[in-house]
Amino acid sequence: MIIIVDDREALTDVDTLGFSREGISTEGLAASDFQDWVRTAPDPDLAAVEAFVLGEFSDRRTFPRMIKQRSRAPVLALNGGKSLQETLELFASGVDDVIGDTVHIHEILARIRAIKQRVAVEFEGTASGYIRVFGDGRDPEVAGQQLHLPRRERRILEYLVSNKGRRVTKTQIFNFVYGLFSDEIDENVIESHISKLRKRLRHRLGHDPIDSQRYLGYRLIV
Repeated sequence: MIIIVDDREALTDVDTLGFSREGISTEGLAASDFQDWVRTAPDPDLAAVEAFVLGEFSDRRTFPRMIKQRSRAPVLALNGGKSLQETLELFASGVDDVIGDTVHIHEILARIRAIKQRVAVEFEGTASGYIRVFGDGRDPEVAGQQLHLPRRERRILEYLVSNKGRRVTKTQIFNFVYGLFSDEIDENVIESHISKLRKRLRHRLGHDPIDSQRYLGYRLIV
């Protein structure tokens, strides 16, 4: 089931986006009705929702966070005017994707599938050998057990796992952890973070899984 939230009767009363043609049921709700529903709906009802589509209504930028407190289903927003500013604000509010009013139904379904696949990867984690990272704030699992890491070290490990098999430079790691415009922080801080991370991993695994070569960078050994 697809939930369409919109204060325009033409969109909530009739499936103008075309989901029914693909055999997908839809439910159209006005914004005020949806707020009441999403806060009180039983978990099994929410589990049946494949995606939420936010149309035109006031305060819609507050809705993605409200939805995500109760559901892992993708949240998409319509931006018929295709305003760049509106699109950027919608993404900042937490929507997973922004689509046009006239986009083909097959493209919408493809976007929903892609979002679900990304969510599944983040939830199950990305593994490299005995190390599994999650990318959502959780500590990694190392040798089958959770390993608590300071935030910077956790982010470095996530980056090394995502680039498993490839060597990455200190600058690349720094930009990933601190951002591109962190002029006040010295890039050499990465060496300290990695030194501490290697000690923790060595203690858990019995060996150092991070290979480093001067001037070439670092690589996670699978």
